[in-house]
Amino acid sequence: MSVIATIESFLKEEKIDFEKNGNTFLVTLPGEKKLQTHCALVVGSHSLSINAFIIRKPDENEAAVHHWCMTKNASMYGIAFAINELGDIYLVGRLPLEAVNAQELDRILGSVLQYSDSSFNPLLELGFADAIRREWAWRVTRGESLANLEAFAHLI
Repeated sequence: MSVIATIESFLKEEKIDFEKNGNTFLVTLPGEKKLQTHCALVVGSHSLSINAFIIRKPDENEAAVHHWCMTKNASMYGIAFAINELGDIYLVGRLPLEAVNAQELDRILGSVLQYSDSSFNPLLELGFADAIRREWAWRVTRGESLANLEAFAHLI
């Protein structure tokens, strides 16, 4: 079975939401804190590239955000935090094509979901605390729901 067929079969079997475009799979992983993580699986000539968007470039405390990410990298499986040319934060990884099987796909996508979901709130707190406070105040003045901001009540 080809790598592309292996990936497609795994995603269908596990009922993971995806779109396929040639050798690229755009996967949507559901989370709890980060409600959706969008992940690209790109089959190259020699490896499978994994790229998942986490947050845009921090508005503040950029050095602290990067330090937090680099500290986490040492204990992560198969992927690591990285930034793109705009400063946005991603999870990235690469697997040799020979290693791509259902078990490894489960592990690597599980890692993406775990690290994305568990890092989301801490990264928002470090990089967007002022924006969170402004959003909270705006919602309070208009009587809007604070439900999805409750995790950040301690910042107010």
